Amino acid sequence: MDLVSPADFVKERLESVQAYALLSWQSITNLFSTPRYLADTLVQADLIGVGSLPITLMAGFFIGAAFALQSSSTMARFGSLSLMGQLVSLSMVKELGPVLTGLMVSGRNASGMASELGSMQVTEQIDAMRALGTDPTRKLVTPRVVATIGMVFILTILADFVGIVGGLAVSRALLGLDAHEYWSKAWQALVAGDIVMGLTKPIFFGFILATVGCYFGLSTKGGTQGVGRSTTQAVVVSSVLILVADLFITRVMMLIFGS
Repeated sequence: MDLVSPADFVKERLESVQAYALLSWQSITNLFSTPRYLADTLVQADLIGVGSLPITLMAGFFIGAAFALQSSSTMARFGSLSLMGQLVSLSMVKELGPVLTGLMVSGRNASGMASELGSMQVTEQIDAMRALGTDPTRKLVTPRVVATIGMVFILTILADFVGIVGGLAVSRALLGLDAHEYWSKAWQALVAGDIVMGLTKPIFFGFILATVGCYFGLSTKGGTQGVGRSTTQAVVVSSVLILVADLFITRVMMLIFGS
């Protein structure tokens, strides 16, 4: 790695933030003007949503099951084992489901976007699109952003459900809890604020991972080695930003709903 002065390092980072902010803004404003590439959006929705469905459902189920198993000893110590459904449902809906889904989709699709767009960048396909009068941001970025937001939202709901089912499987098979009591406590524990919090996060997470993946893909330099570097950076940065955003969104929602 080449050594650079602190001033140049800070300047490069500020320019990167500026370029990312501009790309994100353009991906939103493109929705309010034509042309709109609906077919590309549907293709990306299929690749992102259907492609990420198995790993998201599997991760959600086992996270819910493991969380119930880990919590059982502590809850039994305080005589609160009957509240397992409430604990699992609140944890999955408010926190574990959205974050887990965001990270799973980020690992699979942010890297894919960066790799695909990075390959197009180094082979000058992006420049060819501009020469033909096509806006690469409108054609390549906006459909991915829209599709990712919609699919992460749906996948989060599914991950929440299978996570609660995973907690039920452990509670029923290993802890001897009644399934009806588990479901009753799970649904009764959820209030409007919990659901709004759980369904707001995937919207931001989907936007973050899509724009980050596209940004690193379009800013790729250095041939095939640069594509690999952009892929790694996209996954790392999007995962970190998802965790940071989760903290701030949780705090804002707690101020709004009071819990």
